[in-house]
Amino acid sequence: MLIGTLLYSSGINLFVVPMGLYTGGLMGICQLIRTILVSMLGLSFGSIDIAGIIYYILNVPLFLMARKRLGRLYLIKTIMCVTSVTILLMLIPIPATPLLDDTLASCVIAGIICGGGIGLTLMMGASDGGMDIVGVLIVQWKHNFSVGKANLAVNFMLYAICLFMFNIQTVIYSLIYASVSAFSVDKVHAQNIDVAVTVITKGDCKELEREVFTELGRGITKWESRGAYTDEKSEVLFILVNKYEVTHLKRIINRYDKQAFIVSNSGVNVSGNYHKHLN
Repeated sequence: MLIGTLLYSSGINLFVVPMGLYTGGLMGICQLIRTILVSMLGLSFGSIDIAGIIYYILNVPLFLMARKRLGRLYLIKTIMCVTSVTILLMLIPIPATPLLDDTLASCVIAGIICGGGIGLTLMMGASDGGMDIVGVLIVQWKHNFSVGKANLAVNFMLYAICLFMFNIQTVIYSLIYASVSAFSVDKVHAQNIDVAVTVITKGDCKELEREVFTELGRGITKWESRGAYTDEKSEVLFILVNKYEVTHLKRIINRYDKQAFIVSNSGVNVSGNYHKHLN
């Protein structure tokens, strides 16, 4: 998870900032605020890039809003990641001139590094905050929305402002970076693969169910069953999770019934009242 934040922060400071580009999302807004404070208002912050500090400040109210909706473990990991990104953005030196003379090549490399870092963080059951949290809150409020649509709306506004304040080259190269980064995230982390898990157990289902509710934030459909061969009573639990939650779910099940029969069906199509999780 922390390696992911290191990759993301390195890509930002070593490639994106020296080229004067804007990443999109909440970090892009923070970079824009930084530019206004430094270049237009003449404020000096020494060698520190304050975009990371602004990013952390803007994430604090999001943490407070989402503390009951994202799950305790996910929120703790996300706070760790945002804190790590903020510290690393202050510590990693920003080159005075771009490392590469070719701006297009720099955009592609930056997109691969940053996107890979974000994807790695998401794989580990966390996020870098910002629009990931905003997207989840919007999806839970309006179910036909998506995290991608939230990002698209914010990026459209951000790059429209950049086009007005700067020049079309800055916007074009920023869009190239954002596109490559999004592609890299998808290659590393496919968050929308849903898994239907069917569990046949004779264990203590009440405690098992409570842990699934509290640790994973998932619902359970259950019914009583009877073994055809043994004629023994058991319970069948049906749980929908994403692919990164399957291992955690199996650990919970094994704590209460090591002999439980678990069937996982990956890539199912889900509609209705089902909440997408980022992790």
